[in-house]
Amino acid sequence: MRRLLPSLVLGWVCALLVVAPVSGADREHQQMMADIRMLQEQAMQLNLMLGTLDTTLQTMLTRLDAQDDASRRAFADQKLLVDNVAGGVRIVREKVDETNVRVSSLSQEVEAVRLGLSKLRAPRLTQLAVDPETGLPMAGSASAMRTPLAVSPVDPGASPQRMYDQAWGDYATGQWALSIQGFEAYLSAFPRSELSDDAQFFIGDNHYANGKFREALDAYEQVIASYPDGDKVAEALYKRGLTLGRLDEPELARQAFEQVVRNHPDNNMANLAQQALDRLGVGQP
Repeated sequence: MRRLLPSLVLGWVCALLVVAPVSGADREHQQMMADIRMLQEQAMQLNLMLGTLDTTLQTMLTRLDAQDDASRRAFADQKLLVDNVAGGVRIVREKVDETNVRVSSLSQEVEAVRLGLSKLRAPRLTQLAVDPETGLPMAGSASAMRTPLAVSPVDPGASPQRMYDQAWGDYATGQWALSIQGFEAYLSAFPRSELSDDAQFFIGDNHYANGKFREALDAYEQVIASYPDGDKVAEALYKRGLTLGRLDEPELARQAFEQVVRNHPDNNMANLAQQALDRLGVGQP
């Protein structure tokens, strides 16, 4: 028994020595597992935060793309608006130039109407001896009865300006034949006066207004040929183009308009000629 007791005590001591390290390892293992679970939880939280950040970033990118598209559309709309305004300004400028030309013509016509009215109040009137359209005598003829045209007799001592104003007054009041006769008389008496090219030009305008486009074309070409340094050349070229258009000669009309734009770019007629070219589908020559 005494021999057995020491053996038992030794066994218990050995057991205690073996069990003690094992218990310490379990605690360390448990601590490691707790740390691992904590790390796993932290990793899950980080993944959740990363997912939230990714969603927020995608939302921001989507909004930025939408704002970029809206900015591009707004810029395109503004550019289109600017282009439209620029086109409108160009059209308005052309209309203003054309209006200036018409106002100038109207002011001359108003003055001519005044002169024409004063002439109509003159006591001395006489009929044309020859119908300017047919070349037949008008005295006692049927055409004389249908066309009671009258004109003040030309005073041999009349000044060039007075003769011109009388012819212009007939033009302004629509008496084409009388106006042509007056301007031709003026040219016969004063072929190289300051207003000779104007007289020749208005002979063409009388024919044009009366629908006689072939005669109008000849008159405008006479202005260009006889008065190349006159101030009516550009307008005669422009009206020549209009007349050729009435005569169904679009190619010749185009050439006439291009000549105005090319040779008289600073004249108001150049703007009207360019508009006529645009109507014909022709760009800047």
